[in-house]
Order: sequence, then C-alpha cells, then structure tokens
Amino acid sequence: MRVLVALGGNAMTAPDGRARPEDQQRAIGVAMEAVADLVAVGHDVVLTHGNGPQVGNLLVKNEMAAATVPPVPLDWCGAQTQGTIGFTMVGALEAALRDRGLSRPVAAVVTRTRVDGDDPGFSRPTKPVGRHLSAQDARPLVAHGQVWQDRGERGWRRVVASPEPREILDAHTVVTLLAAGYLVVAAGGGGIPVVLDEDGRARGVEAVIDKDLTAALLARTVGADVLLVATDVENAIVGYGTPDPRPLGRIRVAELESLARAGHFASGSMGPKVEAALRFARAGGRSVITSLERIVPAVQGGAGTVVEPDEPDERSGRGPEPG
Repeated sequence: MRVLVALGGNAMTAPDGRARPEDQQRAIGVAMEAVADLVAVGHDVVLTHGNGPQVGNLLVKNEMAAATVPPVPLDWCGAQTQGTIGFTMVGALEAALRDRGLSRPVAAVVTRTRVDGDDPGFSRPTKPVGRHLSAQDARPLVAHGQVWQDRGERGWRRVVASPEPREILDAHTVVTLLAAGYLVVAAGGGGIPVVLDEDGRARGVEAVIDKDLTAALLARTVGADVLLVATDVENAIVGYGTPDPRPLGRIRVAELESLARAGHFASGSMGPKVEAALRFARAGGRSVITSLERIVPAVQGGAGTVVEPDEPDERSGRGPEPG
C-alpha cells in the first residue's frame, strides 16, 4: 500500500519541547526508525511533517534583529524549515533503511501549496504565531507591516491568516519521484503558502496552512491508500481530561463527524487531525490516528483510531464522494 505519514511536531523535538539542533536530529532519527519499519514490511511511503518549533525559532530571530534587518516573511520561513527538516529526515531515513538491509532512494521536495487570495483569513487573521512581546518590542514588527494584537497581561502576539489548502503545486514532482521508486518528503508545515496572480505566477504570502489538512490533500493527490496521522497518543479520545475517557478504535465517518460536532476534539490539538482523517475517508480512503510506535500495526488496521468510509447505504445510497 501507499501510505502518507503525517508527522506531528512531537516527532521533531525533544520530549520537553526543546528544539535545539541536536534535539531535532535525535527526535527525527527515532521517527525515521519507525518509518523504516513501515518500508521494511513492504509499504510505499510519502512523508510530511510539522514545522512549528522551527518556524518559531526563526520568528524569534526576526524579532531580535527587526531594528537592524528586515524580518524574513513567513513563506520564506516555511521554505527554510522544509529544507532543513527535509535534509535531516532524508539522512536519518537512509541510515535506518541501511540498518535493515534495505536500499531505497529518498528525496525531499520543497513544496508550495496554493491558497485562495480572497480567503477570509487574509482580511481577518486569527492564527497566533510566535511568542508574546511587550508593546515596545512589537512596535518595530508592526512598522514592517505585521499584524499584532494586544493579549492583555501576556503582552502582544502576532496573528496571521490560516487559509484553506487548495492545491499542491509541486505534486507532479512528488508523483514522478514516487514512480521512480523514491520515498518522498513533501509539503512540510502545510506547504509554502502561495497565491496565483492573474498571469498565473505563484507568489508567496504571509500565512500558516494547517499541516494536517494539507496532509489529507497531499494523500489524495498522490493516490495514497492510507493517511496515517502520527501523534503522541495511540488513539483519538472522547472525553479527554475527564474521569471517563474513551479511546476510539475502528469508526465510520458519520459517527466521527457526530463526535466532532459535539466538541470532543480540541481545535488546537486533536481537532485538525480528526478533520484531516475525515476528509481523506470521505474521499474513499482509510485514515489512522496513532502514535509513532504503533504505525506498522495501525496501517494493517490493528491499532490506533481507524477511520473508514461510510457504507454506501449510510449516505443517500451512494458511496463516498471523490475528493
């Protein structure tokens, strides 16, 4: 099977959240061991990943140098972190494959994701990024055109658009590499956000695309059989933080949609993962949410939260709509 593995931020940093280069190298090495196990049992793998801590580090550098040099825009931050993380993942996965006696070429593609220029997020940015600053420290960044909001006692924080991903512009490159036998890393951090101008030229924009929603789009685009969202828990959980939590196992789209509407999954954590799983399963695929340690049995349907398309008679007598 072709499996799209979406790695969360926990797979890129130390357990306590530190993101020093050595922490990232160690965490990525552990993640690639699990991915190599998936390849070893015969699956074709496409990888995507988060980049929140890495972009956060770049934003701190922007803030510290804002009075001296212009800040680097968010699309550049995305491109830089895709390159750094991709380079690290490629090396770690190659080593893990060699340890298993496997020989597969690995490549990372710096990937653009098209968004709509008239997405509501651009006129009403709400996605917080970076750290809180004092009004005085935020002032030079506002002067550079950034949008910052007063968050009370904690200080000021930057907000940006989080538009809907519409198209993976570099999908042809990814598919070509897959056809040539490569394992591919692509669309890290949700992809570099771009809009198309009237003449068809792609132009980077200041935005953050949800990485899980892009993972669902990428999985459909490359013809994946399974979307596997790797996180730090073995299952999505109903009643998380209550005296009666219930891990979800195998579940149909309609039931998971009902749970999501009831507010069981937090918007800042499990919510986007559930929405990504639903989008891919609605298009006829199988989605899994689980921990890195369980990805091999999860792909076989024996672990994690497995989201399957509804039966044809559950939705107006028809099968799942194509994505």
